[in-house]
This record gives sequence, C-alpha cells and structure tokens, in this order.
Amino acid sequence: MIELEQRGDVYVMHMRNGENRYNWDSIRGLHTALDQVEAVEGPVALVTTGEGKFFSNGLDLDWLLAAAADESDGFLPEVHRLLGRVLGFPAVTVAAVNGHAFAGGGMLASAHDYVVMREDRGYWCLPEVDLGLPLTPGMYAVVAAHVPRQTMHDAALTGRRYSGPEALDAGIVDEVAAEEGVLDRAVELAAALADKDREVIREHKRLLYGDAINLLGASFRSAD
Repeated sequence: MIELEQRGDVYVMHMRNGENRYNWDSIRGLHTALDQVEAVEGPVALVTTGEGKFFSNGLDLDWLLAAAADESDGFLPEVHRLLGRVLGFPAVTVAAVNGHAFAGGGMLASAHDYVVMREDRGYWCLPEVDLGLPLTPGMYAVVAAHVPRQTMHDAALTGRRYSGPEALDAGIVDEVAAEEGVLDRAVELAAALADKDREVIREHKRLLYGDAINLLGASFRSAD
C-alpha cells in the first residue's frame, strides 16, 4: 500500500506493506504517487519512507517465481523506469531510510537526491552477488549515480551490509538520525529546497544523470 501525506510543500510517500517488496501492485502504486506529486503546481519536494523495520527489501522474488509468464511480462522494465523517474524527478527528493534497504530497496534509496538513514538499526545492502542475480546495467547505473566508486566496488563485489554510520562514512547516505527523527529530518531537508526552480532542477538532473535515466527507460515529463 502506497500513501501520500502532505506536510506543507513536502509530500511524503509512505510504503506500507511489510517488507515493501516490489510487485505489480506496489510498482503501480509508486508510479501513481509520483504522478500526483509531479502534477503539483508551485513549490514541492518529495520524501519516500517505509515503515517499521523495513524501508524496502526490493523485488518480491516469491511473487516473481510463482507468477505466470504473462503476469510478469514487462515487470522488470517498469521497476527500471520507476528508479529512473526518481533519479530524474523534477523536484528535490529525500529518502528517509527507516530500516533495511536491500537490493531494489537500496537502489530506490540511492535514486533520491539525499538520503537520511536510521543510525541504530537497519542495513543498506546490494546482496545480488550472494543471490546469484547480477545487477542489470540500469540497476548499476542508478546506484553508481550517487554512490562513490570505491564504495560501489565493495558493495557490488562483497554484498556488504552497511549500518547507518557505516553508510555515512562510505558516502551512501548524507545523514543519520535516531529512529524517531529520520522522517522529520528528511522532511526538514526537503522543505528547505522545495522552492527551487523545478525546470532548472529537471535540466540539471538531465545533465547529471541523463545517461542513467535513458538506460532505465525513464523520460522527463512536463511539470504542467
């Protein structure tokens, strides 16, 4: 379940479905929420967060394994497009990482402009090397857009789990906060940047991340 909460100029996109794994329902819900925030006129910023122990644990592998071919057809490209939309979103975005951010969940967090992570519990991790599931070029590109190269090297080749303080030291996140302060701090950061010119942000993100966004199959949309 994806819910939008408005806090002044900031829209908080709440993922509220346990481990917040990606299946058709969750991906469509996230796209719909992005559509709604993107359609807002005037100052706006976006914060994404999970609930409880999990920010997101990525792809719903159980669903994918059980789904018939026609059910899962086109699913992975839509996951890619979601990541690309967040990476190129025409407003400032902040991930409030309240708990575990594994695989696609870590990718989603890293697609945001800024990341605030819980300092005492929860890990950011790319476990694909242990799962036998290689990153796609698009998945690599969205993380590499924000994560330092040496950190990306270690994360991709070892599947290391980074705690909040470790993720801060490694350049994966921008700040850490106590559990009860993660969302409020993310909203505070987003609110301070919500009045930035959205067309300029759109163009600057195209310059910064255009190759990755195109690889992910996402396209820039008009702000009106």
